[in-house]
Amino acid sequence: MKLTRTEAADMAHCREAIRDGSRSFHAASKLLPRRVRDPALALYAFCRLADDSVDLHSEKAEAVTRLHERLDLAYRGVPRNAPADRAFAAMVGRFDMPRELPEALLEGLAWDAEGRRYDSLSGLRAYSARVASAVGAMMCVLMEMREADGLARACDLGVAMQLTNIARDVGEDAREGRLYLPRDWMEDEGLDEAAFLANPQMSPALHRVIARLLREAEGLYARSEAGVATLPVSARPGIFAARYIYAGIGRQLRRLEHDSIAHRARTTGAQKLGWLMLASLRAGGTMMMPRSAVLHARPLPEVAYLVEAAAERKAPGRDWSEALCSTMATLKARDRDDPALPVSGRHARSRS
Repeated sequence: MKLTRTEAADMAHCREAIRDGSRSFHAASKLLPRRVRDPALALYAFCRLADDSVDLHSEKAEAVTRLHERLDLAYRGVPRNAPADRAFAAMVGRFDMPRELPEALLEGLAWDAEGRRYDSLSGLRAYSARVASAVGAMMCVLMEMREADGLARACDLGVAMQLTNIARDVGEDAREGRLYLPRDWMEDEGLDEAAFLANPQMSPALHRVIARLLREAEGLYARSEAGVATLPVSARPGIFAARYIYAGIGRQLRRLEHDSIAHRARTTGAQKLGWLMLASLRAGGTMMMPRSAVLHARPLPEVAYLVEAAAERKAPGRDWSEALCSTMATLKARDRDDPALPVSGRHARSRS
């Protein structure tokens, strides 16, 4: 498809935004076919814009409200006059993107803005579903894959990536007053939440919590692989690459003895190149091997609504705008009652 001069300029803007802000996705995207890569870059650029708009703004409720307005304009076909908005609106129109998916992402950002913490792994999965699996489901729509089993495995991959990011950023988050580790896991290890946030220190107990989180991610990475065979052949290397690059962050963290307080796990250009080559080999294998029975595993309960929204174009079971309005009302009350609360928030980031 030939782009107009404006569309080409918008895509160039999105490409630069991802090159600077999401190096892991930028590397993996090189293996995607152009017909998928360009709309995917538009999607990720809008997600990055949304993340930064909330993360860097002191008035969280206002920031989420403005994002919801920008999303509404994009879906009405009259986007705000900005490159990321125009490119996102074009992507929405071209692929008939279910609105429930970006609405879920905004809800996750609103949870961040609330400073919400998670009592259990299920709560953390619910958050990860919104800020990461929703993006995975949107990627499937871009690849014109709406099969429920494949969508469920894409959502597995999204949760795994987010859990990896959380494990990597424990120290960084704690120093900014944020905590994403499941509270019941911390209690099991005798870790006091308030004491840890006041003075983040590595300990054998914290080591075990981070290791447990990475084990959960590894299981989901392995399960996600079965879904790659449902994708168009030309798109499979890029998705395998994303899987290996993100999982590689976890392996780097293990080499650091799970110490994400004093260190930040990073992957090198040479490692990424190796994973890109491995991804191409694995993608080739999917054309010769039968589909794995793991493909048909039930979706995680926390992502099932995303699978339903992307797999079937029918009336949603939930009014997402109403859900966001409820969350934003909570945020506005918080901003009004205690404007001195610290700025916090984090969407699924890829800065490795």
